[in-house]
Amino acid sequence: MVASIQNNLSALQAFSKQMAVSANNVANALSSDFKYTALLSFLLLFASGCATLQPGYETPVVSVTSFKAVPTQSLVPQFQIGLHIVNPNRSPLDLKGVSYTISLEGHKIMTGVANQLPRIAPYGEGDIILNASVDLFSSIGFFTDLIRHQKKNQLSYRLNAKLDAGSLHPLIRVTQKGTLSLSPPIQSQ
Repeated sequence: MVASIQNNLSALQAFSKQMAVSANNVANALSSDFKYTALLSFLLLFASGCATLQPGYETPVVSVTSFKAVPTQSLVPQFQIGLHIVNPNRSPLDLKGVSYTISLEGHKIMTGVANQLPRIAPYGEGDIILNASVDLFSSIGFFTDLIRHQKKNQLSYRLNAKLDAGSLHPLIRVTQKGTLSLSPPIQSQ
């Protein structure tokens, strides 16, 4: 019985040594793969970080210049939103696209995108006109409120826009709040 225990103990020790050697080999293999992967990841992050860093880069200034209802032949209201962009940088601003959402009286009723945008010269300015139409199904609450309060002379609006100036620049986000007059303009005679 003692011999059996000694044989089992010897076998167990040999197995332990073999497992330790195998575990060490696996750890070394993983360690070298991990080191290679970590180094490669660091270099990629460093390179992409450097690409977006431009000394002295300032975020372009975007302001809403107009938000007006335009005449339409359909039952769906149409709007034009004017944006003015100022590029305070020494490199041109090549706008790739814009996405926007418009809420009236707290109801999100318009969402859209545009990709035919001008190039803004270095230290230059440019204007964008966005054409938007109301999504009737998502704005039922707005129209219900409008019918209930027919005596309103103005509507509050909120515009959220995101301009994409390409992968080397951060996204430009704009939020504008204001009111729209529902009264017809007074014509001078």
